[in-house]
Amino acid sequence: MGAWLLRHRRSLLFLLLVLVLAGLLSAMKMPVALFPNVVFPRIEVSVNSGNMPIQQTDIAVTRPLEQALRAVPGVERIRSTTARGAADISVQFAWGSNMTEALLQAESAVNKVMPLLPPDTRFTARRMDPTVFPVLGLSLTSDHLDPVALRRYAEYDLRPLLLAIHGVAQVEVQGGAREEYQVVVDPMRLQSYGLRPADVERALSNGNVITAVGRLQRHYRLYQILSESPLKNVQDIRHIVLKTGAAGVVDLADVAQVRVGTAPQWTTVTANGKNAVLVNIKQQIGANTVAIDHAIRTLLRKDAKSIPAGINLSTWYDQSQLITAAASSVRDAIFIGAGLAAMVLLVFLRNLRLTFIVAVVLPSVLLASVLILFVMHQSFNIMTLGGMAAAVGLVVEDAVVMLEHIMRRITEHPSEDEPVSVLLSALEMSKPLAGSSAATIIIFVPLAFLSGVTGAFFQALAISIAAALLVSFLVAYLAVPLLADLLLRPRDAEQAEHQGRFLAWISSIYGQYLERLLQRPLFLSLIVLVFLLLGGWSYTQVGSGFMPAMDEGGFVLDYTAAPGTSLAETDRLLDQVQQILAKNRDVASYSRRTGLQLGGGITEANTGDFFIRLKAQRQHSIWQVMKTVREQIHSQVPGLRVQTGQLMEDLIGDLTAVPQPIEIKLFGADPQTLQKLARQVAGQIRQVPGVVEVFDGITIAGDAVDIHVDPVKAALAGMTPGQVTNQLQTLMEGRVVSRIPQGQEMIGVRVRAPHALWNEINRLRQLPIIAPDGHYLTLGQVAEIRMQSGQAELNSENLKPMVAVTARIEGRAMSTVMGEVKGRLAHVQLPQGVYLQYGGLYREQQQSMRELALVLLAAILLVTVLLLFLYERFTVVLSILATALLALGSVFIGLWLTGTERNITAMIGITMIVGIVTETAIFFFAEAQSAERHELVRAGKARLRPVLMTAIIAILALMPLALGLGAGAQMQAPLAIAIISGLLAEIPLVLVVMPGIYAWLERVFKKG
Repeated sequence: MGAWLLRHRRSLLFLLLVLVLAGLLSAMKMPVALFPNVVFPRIEVSVNSGNMPIQQTDIAVTRPLEQALRAVPGVERIRSTTARGAADISVQFAWGSNMTEALLQAESAVNKVMPLLPPDTRFTARRMDPTVFPVLGLSLTSDHLDPVALRRYAEYDLRPLLLAIHGVAQVEVQGGAREEYQVVVDPMRLQSYGLRPADVERALSNGNVITAVGRLQRHYRLYQILSESPLKNVQDIRHIVLKTGAAGVVDLADVAQVRVGTAPQWTTVTANGKNAVLVNIKQQIGANTVAIDHAIRTLLRKDAKSIPAGINLSTWYDQSQLITAAASSVRDAIFIGAGLAAMVLLVFLRNLRLTFIVAVVLPSVLLASVLILFVMHQSFNIMTLGGMAAAVGLVVEDAVVMLEHIMRRITEHPSEDEPVSVLLSALEMSKPLAGSSAATIIIFVPLAFLSGVTGAFFQALAISIAAALLVSFLVAYLAVPLLADLLLRPRDAEQAEHQGRFLAWISSIYGQYLERLLQRPLFLSLIVLVFLLLGGWSYTQVGSGFMPAMDEGGFVLDYTAAPGTSLAETDRLLDQVQQILAKNRDVASYSRRTGLQLGGGITEANTGDFFIRLKAQRQHSIWQVMKTVREQIHSQVPGLRVQTGQLMEDLIGDLTAVPQPIEIKLFGADPQTLQKLARQVAGQIRQVPGVVEVFDGITIAGDAVDIHVDPVKAALAGMTPGQVTNQLQTLMEGRVVSRIPQGQEMIGVRVRAPHALWNEINRLRQLPIIAPDGHYLTLGQVAEIRMQSGQAELNSENLKPMVAVTARIEGRAMSTVMGEVKGRLAHVQLPQGVYLQYGGLYREQQQSMRELALVLLAAILLVTVLLLFLYERFTVVLSILATALLALGSVFIGLWLTGTERNITAMIGITMIVGIVTETAIFFFAEAQSAERHELVRAGKARLRPVLMTAIIAILALMPLALGLGAGAQMQAPLAIAIISGLLAEIPLVLVVMPGIYAWLERVFKKG
């Protein structure tokens, strides 16, 4: 092998250079995103079926669709919400499902039952993925242009430009107003001419015609024959002929006012308190968010002159800023960690050439790892970058271990030819280096079997670290010896191996202490016992959570006014909220949607959301700002219920259908019983400290005016209930009966009656109805009009009626809060047939923790198998495993001291510690030839400097992540804290405790 390395050293070093350059090119082409590209196994089916009562909608629409969708292969859970004439059905599949195929099957299942549903029922089905939320949000406001002009510019000028940008999937325009021609008919004048609203509709529809009626061949040419009588403006509409006779011609102007107006609108959109048009840009799956943002900003700068005067265009949301900040924080952590590692190397080795080799190896390994990530279709995100940052210390450790062994070999055998000595050193270290690298890499194998959000996110982190460690092993084994042979001289080895006074003193003290400890196994037992007790006690004190919190620089504020609140009254309440936001010094900007929501779903005029963007330099954290805003709204705007959450946190919740940390699902046959019980449960959990934004799960639709047409009375008047209803729809809501092309848009022509005829209950009873024979009657003569109180929306899960009580957690660990919640609910008496389940992020956390515990167990088993293959001695294997497990206790001590939750990220760090400690232990046993005291002391003194050096390097490399400086680092901070805590204990455990355990086990096995 040595001869082969010598013979191919140029080609091997050139190959490394090629891999580095390829990695550099891959880094330039890799997409940049906040999170890994995850396929979420959820489909949302939204159904609209007019304005039927909730109970009727549930029976006639929701249940047939639920039953049809439940039969789709791979469906695990179906959840639905039914409102008046509308339903949202969430279909959850198994993780790893082919969602393109699942979407087609779901659409097919819905289409099969569509003939059985009420007429005019429409549905949309969409995959729930990160692209349902915008990556960039623009707002258009103006003090001069009206809402119609603003929307027209956004929809027909700006939108096509944005859609042409590579990676943009959809551009959604919200707000503003749509222009339309309004034909306001006078029912009394219609009746006086013997006409009905249906005659006006028919005349408008038939009077606006452009139709191809045939083809004509003449003089060797083919002509298309068009019959056209198009409407072009208000005058054309006014002159539509309705009737002719002896009295002359009756045109539309005789019975109606024709004017230009705007389409009815039950939504409001604002930006920073001004009426606005919002432009939401959504990206394609797998697109580069940062590149899209850059392209859009470049386009807007170039076309700035084409923006009409008076339009103010600003950004209300920019996901690329969060991505850039998160990536930059992790990148800075890598650079700072690498710089600190180089300083430690220089202090310990006191040699620039050795430090230079490590400085060359680290970026080479990371860039070669990027090439692997690129081939595996990964992106730069906080998980892959966090994995690289976590791997920095381990990469440096591989190079340092190899270099340190080479230096010692050269110093011990100065007479040998230098290239031969260097390559022999590499061969001697091949087995322990391969074993130590394998010990760290194989612990990531079980992560491939994680499910849910945890598996989807942390598999990317595992791939990133495993790729770096694999490349690190190959570089340390093949390239480091060649670089050492090329750059180092004998005096470099002498200089590096010469210990300073301080290190020599530590080595002497350590040797004496270890010698005495090996003679006193009882004292060793006390040390182990103290470790176990402290670790066990700390475990009980550390609360558990789900995902680490991350400051996104902005948050969503969902609001709901009292049921049935009008749009005008909701606006009045929200003006007070806007005043609160305008006075907050940490708020940079905000946008508001009423009757709409960022993620879609069923909404009414009393619901909506704000997106609040905070200043980059601010006095308070995002969590403090959310708390302050929420408390101010509760005290100053008591008629409004609000919920706060960061956008990406909300996004993940929406994509997995578990939007809240706390969710208590009540199941039973009677919705009324469930609603009563839900209020009781909400009252109980509201008393638990740390539980905020409690919602009892009961959403009441607004009051309704029920017009019940009496079939008998209608028949006596010569009409059917359907004819009465159709005429009412035309007179009240209006009906768009034709469209007129103007520029790039089609302007609707709406027929309706004056609002003054029906805007009050008493007037509604007097609303004129014209029978088919032309006689006049009032609505009150054929129908009973009564007020109907609002009904609660109906929810179900897997076809069982359900009400979900939800809440958020603030300032306390999830495990602690949920323990108290369960304690309080244990005293709630559930009626016969009613049962509860815990869902939300808590359920996801519990499932993830169980799976991660199995991952940890599997990692320990895999490490055990590896060690048995390496040593074939149970004494060595048990010594290493005992040391690794003791190190886990120190991790819990570290989490407790730093106030860090035992969340998913921390659990990954806990699992990694098993591999890291095993790696260091393998190098120790590469030195120890037997269990004799003098041999263990010699091995310990030989490994003292490398263990100290590599542990300090790894700790300093992880320190920027542990401090959580920046959004990306905050996500990885628990992982870094867990590893640092384990590394701090690794030094005494490997150098002191493990030799003692090994010596004791050898004596026990010999006696046995």
